[in-house]
Amino acid sequence: MALIELTIHSKVLVTEMDVLVILPDSLKKWAGPDGDMTGRCPTLYLLHGMSDDQSIWLRRTSIERYADLHGVAVVMPTTHLGFYTDMYLGEKYWQFIAYELPAICRSLFPQMSPRREDTFAAGLSMGGYGALKCGLRAPESFSWAAGLSSVCDVEAIAKNPNLGSKSYWMDVFGPEEKIKGSFNDLFAAAEEVAKGDGPKPQLYMWCGTEDFLYSQNVRFRDHLKSLDLPLTYEESPGDHQWKYWDQKIQTILSWLPLRKEAE
Repeated sequence: MALIELTIHSKVLVTEMDVLVILPDSLKKWAGPDGDMTGRCPTLYLLHGMSDDQSIWLRRTSIERYADLHGVAVVMPTTHLGFYTDMYLGEKYWQFIAYELPAICRSLFPQMSPRREDTFAAGLSMGGYGALKCGLRAPESFSWAAGLSSVCDVEAIAKNPNLGSKSYWMDVFGPEEKIKGSFNDLFAAAEEVAKGDGPKPQLYMWCGTEDFLYSQNVRFRDHLKSLDLPLTYEESPGDHQWKYWDQKIQTILSWLPLRKEAE
């Protein structure tokens, strides 16, 4: 595996952005049964939470070792506190994550597959929201999306004074009364995907039963099930801690359509 530290220029954000990339070192991992070496590697866009940056998954988990086992490229961007949105009063982080960043990565690393079937998103907390949003708002690009301890209800989170001031949430999502049903509302996004004729993402959710976001995850799970969208849901004892996320990112990699190196 190669670990690459990038500083890229985002035209969407009009600034430099830091990204870490874990890249498998051999195309042998994706060779076909006849030995054809023209295959390209699948890619996981792995998103951070509110208090973190692009380095957190490397510092708190063994993601490099796990990625090597599964032969998957992992892209870990920073998005500051933009909540993976085109902010109401701020920058267009959604455009950056969902569209510009994958295009930049594929131009820099041509071994990354451009296929929807090989493009995944995962994240925790704020990043879990971002990953689920990638699956539901850009299902033509992301085929599988997984959230750990995810923010699922942005209308509710914008009322939480412990996570941000009213002015911060206003900057991100706009007026409180306009959040429900907006582009940033995952409940509305799921309804649109379910009713539409486009591709349906495979979704995975896990949350600890003692997590402060647990009730949001249960409500969103029930919403997805009522819409008959493809969902793998798990819960277990735990709160908002890395010791659980380190375990569950391994579960996610096993859930994704990847082949282990040992195989």
